[in-house]
Amino acid sequence: MIKPILKTVAVLCALNAPAFAEGDAEKGEKVFKKCKACHAVGEDAKNKVGPHLNGIIGAPAGQNADFKYSEALTTMAADGLVWDEESMSAFLTKPKDFMKGTKMSFAGLRKEADVANVIAYLAGFE
Repeated sequence: MIKPILKTVAVLCALNAPAFAEGDAEKGEKVFKKCKACHAVGEDAKNKVGPHLNGIIGAPAGQNADFKYSEALTTMAADGLVWDEESMSAFLTKPKDFMKGTKMSFAGLRKEADVANVIAYLAGFE
């Protein structure tokens, strides 16, 4: 009985989430498949090669205490990096350009729409 109620609440919360970068969360879910080998989102998300990404949008960088971040990310986090729309967009476009020394091996998303859609998708996970 409680699971259907929680699912309904989650859907309603997602519908009320702000629209980041005019992205489409449904399309972002499809693009996120490229990220799933290393990252997880959702109720049972756990760290993998990369940290889980629940609550990442708008959060200060490096806040997952159970994940060992690269020195580059740790340094940028100490300097006040927040994963807002602008920083997340730059990182997803060209991670190694945005953060020299990142452990993330992903080359980046080429299409602006894909970046906006992934950000909108991630924004739905608190």
